[in-house]
Amino acid sequence: MTQRAMTSALSLANRAALGIFGVMFCIYLLGPILAFIPMSFNDVALLHYPIERFSLRWYSNLVASSEWRLALLNSVVVATSATVLATILGVCAAFGLWRGRFRGHSIIMVVIMTPMIVPSVIGAISMYFSFAEIGMDYTYSALILAHTAMAAPIVVVTVSAVLARFDGNLLRAAASLGADPLLAFRKVTLPLIMPGVVSGAVFAFAISLDDVVVALFLAGPDQRTLPVQMYMRSTDLFDLATAAAAAMMFIVAVAMMIFLELLRRRDRLAPVAKAADSRR
Repeated sequence: MTQRAMTSALSLANRAALGIFGVMFCIYLLGPILAFIPMSFNDVALLHYPIERFSLRWYSNLVASSEWRLALLNSVVVATSATVLATILGVCAAFGLWRGRFRGHSIIMVVIMTPMIVPSVIGAISMYFSFAEIGMDYTYSALILAHTAMAAPIVVVTVSAVLARFDGNLLRAAASLGADPLLAFRKVTLPLIMPGVVSGAVFAFAISLDDVVVALFLAGPDQRTLPVQMYMRSTDLFDLATAAAAAMMFIVAVAMMIFLELLRRRDRLAPVAKAADSRR
């Protein structure tokens, strides 16, 4: 066997081994989830296999229950509001840090990243006492602001990564043509960094939608979100409606990941498409 054939065979074996490892790792991560979700179609309220009769009983219970509907509505309202605020704050912070290269830049970045570093229970307790001091505990405003503080750092990270590849000469060219800074940002910068902005917004929505710890401290009975409702039902009176809610959240998470992957591919292929159009 020639050296070239041996190298090709070794490369093929390495790719096969890497693929097998990747599949096994995915099974390790998703196995418990994928094993739990089919139970939401069980006709009886038992966590066991095999499933004797498949039914949509627990999904019907989700739709019929006022508690579950309120929890879902709260999650959508809080996550959407927190995403909008976190995206606005995160984009402004990332752009300001990108434009302003000053002493203490890294310290400010560390401070912004603090909510991602500090354990969530510490942050939840701190925010609870802070909001309680001003009479905002157990309100939608407190929960939205808390989720905004949790989600804004991920927007800063994603937008900063896109800005690192942004050509600052474009802003100088816009200024030379008479555009003020706000117009240049809206017409030049924002369209080019939009993939990072959208990615940050999706991650911010996921962080808010998935939170349990902060919501347990700050949400009252009227502000109970879907994850908190799932947690309370699983510790109080467990039924497979919790499994149905988990299946719905899993589908939403998968949809968001697919959306991000499509966005990433579109962003990667955009320069190729522009180059092809310019040659025609």
